[in-house]
Amino acid sequence: MSKRRSFLKSATALGALTLLHQKAWSNESFSKPKSKIKPKKLNLGDTIGLVAPGFAVKPEALYLAVDTLQKMGFKTYYTDRIKGNHGYFSNTDEERAKDLNEMFTNPDIDAILCARGGYGCTRILDKLDYDTIENNPKALIGFSDITALINTIYQKTGLVCFHGPVGKTLDNEYSQAYFKKVLMDPQETLPIKNAILKDPKQYRNSEYYRYTINPGVGQGELVGGSLTLVAAMIGTPYEIDFTDKLVLLEDVEEAPYRIDRMLTQLANVESFTKAKGIIFGVCKGCDRKRTTENFTLREVIMDRISPLGIPAVYGMSFGHIPQNSTLPIGIEASFNAYKKQLRLVEAAVC
Repeated sequence: MSKRRSFLKSATALGALTLLHQKAWSNESFSKPKSKIKPKKLNLGDTIGLVAPGFAVKPEALYLAVDTLQKMGFKTYYTDRIKGNHGYFSNTDEERAKDLNEMFTNPDIDAILCARGGYGCTRILDKLDYDTIENNPKALIGFSDITALINTIYQKTGLVCFHGPVGKTLDNEYSQAYFKKVLMDPQETLPIKNAILKDPKQYRNSEYYRYTINPGVGQGELVGGSLTLVAAMIGTPYEIDFTDKLVLLEDVEEAPYRIDRMLTQLANVESFTKAKGIIFGVCKGCDRKRTTENFTLREVIMDRISPLGIPAVYGMSFGHIPQNSTLPIGIEASFNAYKKQLRLVEAAVC
């Protein structure tokens, strides 16, 4: 009997410690970011550092990024770490994290652009030097898997980061225009206008259709990005707190049932149901024809998001598409779902 009482006492103590640990993790995960830090604005002639924090970069993609930035009026810099191959990564976790940390500490680098996305960013979140990043603020730009970096850095340091083109997708007029407007020309209010679809392959493609899911208006800080990454961070110390935020979502090459699964997961996250707005970009390669055994992308999105009653829209100009606007994570914006309008209401850089 004494052994049983001892066991129960130990189990109770262990349970209490576990509960305290869970509570501490929860509080840390949803703590408000530090005071907002805006990076300095970019000027022509500034040096942009290129990194590959996930997948490896093909030489032609790296050269395209360098050529595009130089034609835009910037200098470029990258280390040998970006050229490597460690399986499907550009380098080891340690070297990719080191490359990003050093870009922040290097006084000759004015901003950091991810040369490409691709899996691997979540593997280095625990290897980043957030104190160093906070003390050396500069713009970090990228999308897709870079979602993990830009949201986590903002949450942990207060540094505004940017959901925008990567190096190999910046070579078009629309993307360059908003890259410059947001990063080079501080404005207290800036409308983010959707791209005019001139390519028949786009305006005839259902994935590019723009429609209101739930009417209404909302205002809050921008967070989010890749639906896959946003969902992947749920239940980790890097989970995004969506409370009172405008949530950006997009994805690529995911079948409707996979989009369904991820949206169902988000709909069961308490803070997601408290968002002020949900803004879908273009989910390229995610639609399918309606059959007796399948739903369309639109049917899935309407089914999962409409019951939340949160102002929401689909088809804004960001995502794995040529026309990728630059959207600052952590900056206050206003949103009109009925009119499909998004407007930044504070400058993103200083």
